Order: sequence, then C-alpha cells, then structure tokens
Amino acid sequence: MDCKKGEAMVIGVPKEVKDHEYRVSVTPDGVRALRQAGHDVWIEPSAGIGSGYSDEDYRSAGATMAESKEQLFQQATLIVKVKEPLLSECHFFHPGQTLFTYLHLASLPELTKALLDTTITAIAYETIEAKGGTLPMLKPMSEIAGRMSVQIGARYLEKTQGGRGLLLAGVPGVEPGKVVVLGAGVVGSAATRIAVGMGAQVTVINLDLERLRALDELYRGRIVTRASTQATIDESVMAADLVIGAVLVPGARAPKLVSRGLVARMKPGAVVVDVAVDQGGCFETTKPTTHSDPVYAVDGVLHYCVANMPGIVPRTSTVALTNATLPYLLRLASQGVEEAVRADAGLAKGVNLSGGKITCRGVADAHGLRFDPLM
Repeated sequence: MDCKKGEAMVIGVPKEVKDHEYRVSVTPDGVRALRQAGHDVWIEPSAGIGSGYSDEDYRSAGATMAESKEQLFQQATLIVKVKEPLLSECHFFHPGQTLFTYLHLASLPELTKALLDTTITAIAYETIEAKGGTLPMLKPMSEIAGRMSVQIGARYLEKTQGGRGLLLAGVPGVEPGKVVVLGAGVVGSAATRIAVGMGAQVTVINLDLERLRALDELYRGRIVTRASTQATIDESVMAADLVIGAVLVPGARAPKLVSRGLVARMKPGAVVVDVAVDQGGCFETTKPTTHSDPVYAVDGVLHYCVANMPGIVPRTSTVALTNATLPYLLRLASQGVEEAVRADAGLAKGVNLSGGKITCRGVADAHGLRFDPLM
C-alpha cells in the first residue's frame, strides 16, 4: 500500500471483459468528482459504452483516454473495476498497485493464487463494512440481483424455456406459483418484494427471527415466514416452483443448504436461481454460468447461476454502484490507501490481500491457506 496522503493519485478504469458484463466502475460524474479532488483518471477506450457513456463523455469530464489496457495498468496506482479480474488480466498488475472491485475470492482459488503472486493490495467491495456491520457496496448490487432473480425465474418457468409451463402470478381460478426464498437479507428481501408484487405464494426461510419478524410486519400475511431448519428447507423446496438462493456469509463460502438429493425430489421443471453463486452457491448442484449460456438442468430442475446478474442492466447498475463506491474511492485517493485503511476499521475489512498475504479470514479458510491479519 504505497499511496501516500496528499499525493495526486492516478486512478485507472479498465473495460470489463467478463461475459456480457456491460457495467463500468466509474461514471463521468464520478470522474468529475475525482478530478475536482486533484486526481488523474485514466479510462480504457469504450469502457463505458455498455452503460451508455461514450469516450467523449469521459474526456469532457476530464479523464485521460489510455491507448490500451496495458498502458492504463502501467500508469495507474489504483485500479477500479466492477468484477474480479480474469486470470488473463492478472499479468497487467504490478507491485505497489491497489485493486478496488468485487472479488468474491472464497470461490476462486486460482485467481486468489494469481493475485497473491502479484503482491498487490486487493480491496473487495463485498467485505467493506459500514457502521452497524452493514455492507454498503454489496447492498446496491444485491438489491438489483434480488429483484432480477424473480423476473428471471418467472421467465424460465415458461415451457419454451424448459420450465413447468407455469405463470407465476396465476389467474382467477388457478393458484399462483410457489416461490421459496432462502435468506432474508438484502437479496432475499428484494426477491420477496418482487415475488409478492407478481402475486406469487411466497415463503421466506431465515435463521434470524428478527429479520423474519420485520418481513412479516411489512407484508402482513401476504408471505409465510419460516425459521431455518433442514426439515423446513426440505419441505419448502420440494413444494416450490421457484427457489431463490439468497444466503450470504461475508467474505466466506455460502453454506450448502440444498443437497443434490433434495434437488432430485423437486418438481420437474422447477427453477433454481442461485444469487449466492459468487460465493460458491447455496445449492450442492450450483456451478457458475454466464449470460451467454445461463441455465442447465439437474434431475429435471433448471438452474440459473450467472455470477454477474446486474451486468445486463448496466445503466441502473453502474449508477447505483458509483453512488456506493465513490465516497470510498475519494478517501482512498485523497488520504492514500494505507492511511484510509488505518483510519477506518470497516474499510480495513475490505482488504482481502496485501503484500502476497491473505488478510481476510473467510478467504483463507475457504482455501485452507494462512490468514495474516492486516492489523
């Protein structure tokens, strides 16, 4: 963490290369704010096109357009991305750099090793905590993914998509579909909101009874809430038409709540949308998919396990992401990475890797590697 307080920082915004990833990590308005704070921002050509921002929009905001991804990485001290780098991008990093992005390293052993070898500092959006233990930069994308999960699930319930041929909302004289939401955090609450709005029969399962109580008060009899036990999960999943995986353990692998054997007992043509796939997924049958090839069937049950769901609604996602990340980005740039991390214990929890060491316990435990506390 070589960046010092008071020094102008060079911030690099590369174009995302993950399949159908149309988001960009900083909007032109974000560039203006960083420039006003005295920092240089380099943008890879066409980085914002997918989100509706042209290269000229960035030039007008004061950004410097890099000639190539390689030049951008050479110039920048702080690399700001949306998604974790692909293995093919890791050779661009150099010692002394800081990466600021969604990482989800607990489910990515090869990437973890590759980034350790670079000795960079890697700060993960998803493990940064605000006061009260909330996850301020995971929340907006979780809200989007949660809302998307039900509309995606409803689509794949259509017969032409391989589903049961069921209209989630039902019609008069025909009961609506049954949606089970595993988890009542940000993703689960967002999914519940859309499922209720579509008129489905909704069951929410969660360990925290206070979260269930809050949802029960909000929906006043329009949903069923159930305390999480294996028997409850088994019974509810077997009765479901659509199951949303919405379980999160910050920085660590998601627990496997649904076994392969339970999937085999689900209704033929039922649909699983595992939003927890970034952290390994909460179904034993989960494997990451892409927007180009989003679904696969296991024992007649369709699985949608795309690891960057918000990437296909980039206009909404990019603005929501910049709203959340920009205050932290300004602090990292203006205070210097080391000082900003030292001054904020919640930001320090975002540091997953530093100097070739794993500084996030969840990542270390997931891979059976040594954990070295940052402080």
